[in-house]
Amino acid sequence: MTSDLRLTVLGSATPYPSVENPCSGYLVSNGDTRVWVDAGTGTLAELQRHVRLDELDAIWISHLHADHSADLLTAYYGALFADVRLTAPIPLYGPRGIADRLAHFLTNTSTRSPIESAFDVHELHDGHQVRVGALTLTSRAVAHGVPAFALRIEATDRSLVYSGDTAPCAALTSLADGCDLLLCEADSAQPPTEGEQVHHTPEDAADTADAAHAGRLIVTHVGRSLTPQQAVTRASTRFDGPVDYAAPGATFSIG
Repeated sequence: MTSDLRLTVLGSATPYPSVENPCSGYLVSNGDTRVWVDAGTGTLAELQRHVRLDELDAIWISHLHADHSADLLTAYYGALFADVRLTAPIPLYGPRGIADRLAHFLTNTSTRSPIESAFDVHELHDGHQVRVGALTLTSRAVAHGVPAFALRIEATDRSLVYSGDTAPCAALTSLADGCDLLLCEADSAQPPTEGEQVHHTPEDAADTADAAHAGRLIVTHVGRSLTPQQAVTRASTRFDGPVDYAAPGATFSIG
């Protein structure tokens, strides 16, 4: 049986939304299974073009920087205090401490905001794996200077890997081994001359895709010192497979 694995780009801007491009967020779907991957600023509005909060099977968050997680705050209000009627809290997978981080921001009195009424929180760890409907989600810890994870999503005979935010690292390359599509950040125009590297350049993204024998590369989270076309062109010099940009609103069929 062939899967119908799809990636829809809700937004790919960094570190704040652009006009007509929210921050990092993606909808991954296969049949009736739908997962919101990263909830960057502005992505909740775009998500609703495709699915309601109460139709999601899960939310997965790579790390707690605002351009990947801020719309969880508004999703909380939507889930509990508006027109959404949850039959159960939405499964939420994210780094350790995610529930307390949300509660700290949302609590306005001496009573802690009931985060767990909106989200069924599961903390990620290196090698975490869960079955969500028709999808298998596997997370690996990656190198971003804060707790951060990359994600592999598999559906029958198709696979998608999302880097989250990270420097090139063995964990990401291993996770992406043989994937049909690698969605990889390309934030940096150049590697840093000082300090720890925490992002890919377009060339790094291409090298990761090549080392992992990925079938296709989509560059995302392109920094503001690069244009999307520059990022695609630079990545294409180092990776022989198809290279595209995660344009907001685009949908990619996997495989």
